[in-house]
Amino acid sequence: MILRFTLPFRTVWGQRLVVCGSLPSLGQWNLDQALSLHYNSDHGLWSQEISLPDDQLGQVAYKYVLLDERDGSKHWEWGPNRTISYDAQRFTRIVLEDFWRAAAQPENELHTAAFTKALMRRALPAQPASPAPTADAVVRFQLSAPRVDSNHQLCVLGSDPALGAWDAQKAVLLSDTDYPTWCADVALQHPEQIVQYKYGIWDPQEKKILHLEAGEDRLIYPSSDRRTLRVKADDNFRYPTGNWRGAGVALPVFALRSRRGLGVGEFPDLKLLVDWAVASGLKLVQVLPINDTVATHTWVDSYPYAAISVFALHPQYLNLDAIAELQDPAACQELEQLREELNAKDFVDYEPVMNAKWKFIRLLYQQEKARFLADPEFQAFRQEQESWLAPYAAFSALRDRFHTADFSQWPEEFRTPERVAELTDEASADFDETGLHFFTQFHLDKQLREAVAYARQHGVVVKGDLPIGIYRHSVDAWTQPELYHMHQQAGAPPDDFSLTGQNWRFPTYNWERMAEDGYAWWKQRMGTLARYFDALRIDHILGFFRIWEIPGHSVEGLLGHFSPALPFSRQEIEQRLGWFDYGRLCVPYIRWHMLPTIFHGQAQQVFDEFMVADEYGAIQLKEHVRTQRQIEHVFDERIAADPSNTDHYKWLRTGLYKLVNEVLLVPDDQRADFYHPRITLHLTQSFRELDEPSAHRLRELYVDFFYRRHEEFWREQGLVKLPPVRYATDMLICGEDLGMVPESVPGVMKALGILGLNIQRMPSDPNVEFGHPGSAPYLSVVSPGSHDMSTVRGWWEEDREKTQRFFEHTLGHYGQQAPQHCEPWVAREITEQHLHSPAMWAIFPLQDLLAMDSGLRRQDVLAEQINVPANPTHFWKYRLHLNLEDLNEAQRFNREVGQLVSQSGRAQPY
Repeated sequence: MILRFTLPFRTVWGQRLVVCGSLPSLGQWNLDQALSLHYNSDHGLWSQEISLPDDQLGQVAYKYVLLDERDGSKHWEWGPNRTISYDAQRFTRIVLEDFWRAAAQPENELHTAAFTKALMRRALPAQPASPAPTADAVVRFQLSAPRVDSNHQLCVLGSDPALGAWDAQKAVLLSDTDYPTWCADVALQHPEQIVQYKYGIWDPQEKKILHLEAGEDRLIYPSSDRRTLRVKADDNFRYPTGNWRGAGVALPVFALRSRRGLGVGEFPDLKLLVDWAVASGLKLVQVLPINDTVATHTWVDSYPYAAISVFALHPQYLNLDAIAELQDPAACQELEQLREELNAKDFVDYEPVMNAKWKFIRLLYQQEKARFLADPEFQAFRQEQESWLAPYAAFSALRDRFHTADFSQWPEEFRTPERVAELTDEASADFDETGLHFFTQFHLDKQLREAVAYARQHGVVVKGDLPIGIYRHSVDAWTQPELYHMHQQAGAPPDDFSLTGQNWRFPTYNWERMAEDGYAWWKQRMGTLARYFDALRIDHILGFFRIWEIPGHSVEGLLGHFSPALPFSRQEIEQRLGWFDYGRLCVPYIRWHMLPTIFHGQAQQVFDEFMVADEYGAIQLKEHVRTQRQIEHVFDERIAADPSNTDHYKWLRTGLYKLVNEVLLVPDDQRADFYHPRITLHLTQSFRELDEPSAHRLRELYVDFFYRRHEEFWREQGLVKLPPVRYATDMLICGEDLGMVPESVPGVMKALGILGLNIQRMPSDPNVEFGHPGSAPYLSVVSPGSHDMSTVRGWWEEDREKTQRFFEHTLGHYGQQAPQHCEPWVAREITEQHLHSPAMWAIFPLQDLLAMDSGLRRQDVLAEQINVPANPTHFWKYRLHLNLEDLNEAQRFNREVGQLVSQSGRAQPY
């Protein structure tokens, strides 16, 4: 039997096409042995044939690859492997009429799990595959189209009588057995003629075509071949209604409130949020990270981005009732009392909540232990998740045994994970210490998967959040320290969130080491997230291009530098600046006249205690306060000894931090005599006191370094690190790309099909004050805010002049006075503006949607803000002030949201 590959493709000189696949004649996936295609210039068609054994059944998997001999690049077509099943007893020839599947096409994102598993989920095939026609020559109409509502089907209609002769009632229905690929085998009555056809969307209830695709008719050219199967693997369905768009809501799981809660949101509460989303026409629910952050057993653990495991789930989200009924009447009574007490609070009181959770989790573990350990479902879970579950359970047990998550403080025999197997052995006398965590994780996993399954059944996407870093005292650092630079700290340069930058204190990644095993850790991490989510927000996606790396001795972020980077050599600085003086450029610039500005009347006292001066008037900090970390230690001790003066000590500490930051260049930590310009160096007193020629040349050096020098370098970094993460799963990927964004980032994200984020108050264009949702590209998410900023109502009251400009120029109320507060009608206008954006998704913090209703929204505006990035010790305690059951019963409000969504075109599948 002959298998013929054909592909229309316009190449340029030096390019050629090959097909690589599962057969020896296709190279068996070895690209060097792939089958070369030949080009027919008359038809613009690449083609080649191979022979297959006669009288056999089989299947071939393959893909097309574009080879560019000009630069040696190899471009595999986008998408999963193609497959063709053949019956050599039936046909002597199969002709594959394929189209190149290009990357960076918006339609590609419709093939992600968000669409195939949730939005367009098909529980059962709507149209089973029909028997192959018995005619000699058969055409297989094949189209990959995920965007078909679960109540609808695809059909094909055309000029040949076998295709209905353009009679819509006689359209041929396609099978969705291999959804999202649809196909039907048809024996044309007039294969010797050109056949025109189009695909359509069929309503089986109404028995009619709802939409016939736009554009010109597709064509099948005449063929007289006998015993031939022609596979028309067509490109995308051409929707007459334009791009698909949807709307969603964002709220942390911990912020969910329900009538039977225990003071914090739990995984089963997601079902109530999904119910509300469905009632309001919303298609997506977005949450913050949900991994276990229990390191200190204090409120500090409320920070959701400092997970002690990137795989384990946080015990606070466990619903106790869903595990089993407590058999101890006294314990039941105590639990009900605690439920009433904790659920009455208007914030998440983290420590009492967690104390209650752990108490009753332990009781349930002891009560259910025998049944649990014998449960085949648990045994399968443990076997499947053993690689992370056992180390996590051991780590958690040792954390509690030694009262710290800092494993460097544990006894020496436990500082490495060599004894994990012993600690997690069911025969061990101490097994309950780890068994408790097996029990907790098993039920967390079960409850979350049930909630996600519920969302999928209702056509709602659950979108997770991938933190950019790992916690320093975590299972991940304990078991695989070689994957991280433990002596460094990850953070962010100064931005609208924080003028001194952000220091997350996470170790940075050792990307070179991660690359050695093909980024296995990342692929495992993404696989675990895909177990729960169909879409994912990558926090600080800029970190895959370059991360802001801060030396371990710094508290603030100003002395950091981008990594990887191309620092200036001393010779280059001398050449461009005209001079180089390490003391003037790299040592904190402190002079007496600066001190009264910072320390006011205490300048002399601060100088005497913390500084020394040389004979030339230059001042240095004393040796015990040379770094910010040393200063932090000094004042932590003073605050502990004299809490009543905490505010004063913090004020002094901030002033000393400021002096440490008074440098113009930051030495590179890897290469001697290489230097990075200090971020925002133009704001330092040191810069202001340079002579004008030096200041001018240093400013040029700075602009070149941060805005030109690294563009191609960072582009290459992103193209190496992001694909293993992007293509590890079928999740829809969105990137949080706020802040100092290199020009190369949007292009790389677009090429990889990663959606960007557009926050109206943080436009990516530095030349505009406010972004307009109408200017957002399709592959993006628009939102009026995020968890890292004040709500729309809170922001409205922060700066009256800025609010007035927004009211006039962005909302279009020219010459009118902005209201003092963000009135419901203003919130509605902002919501509508986002809903009508061309972006694929408009996602709203729930607080901003509730702002449209004066009866439902919270009275205390400031209490609605989830995080304050400028405060590294912020207490993450936000809690929705309404029970989700009550929100579901707010029919008038829900109808209003639903109408806005529908009027914007975000409620319809087409």
